[in-house]
Amino acid sequence: MIVDLRIYTCLPNRLNDFVALYEAEGWPLQQKHLGHCVGWYTTVEGELNTVVHMWGYADQADRERRRAAMAADPAWAAYLAKVAEQGALVRMQNRIIRPTGFFEAYQAKRA
Repeated sequence: MIVDLRIYTCLPNRLNDFVALYEAEGWPLQQKHLGHCVGWYTTVEGELNTVVHMWGYADQADRERRRAAMAADPAWAAYLAKVAEQGALVRMQNRIIRPTGFFEAYQAKRA
């Protein structure tokens, strides 16, 4: 398994606007296309005005296939246009991470 870790930074006092638009339009589309959401959070301490969300995939090919399907969806393009129009985002970061061997063993024991 790999995890696509995304960190979005919003302008001060615009986080709630971004989250509301995402919840209404982005969340249903990403659930439809990406599937396994590992977590979706906002910061309460540290660097504020930040959204962190993670999506799990079987491997990089699975991620690429799912993201390509989402990118081809006209509803996703319309959502992205609204995000750009909203102007709340300052920075977007993306990292692909994978669990360590000991954590995979821990997860297997819990399943």
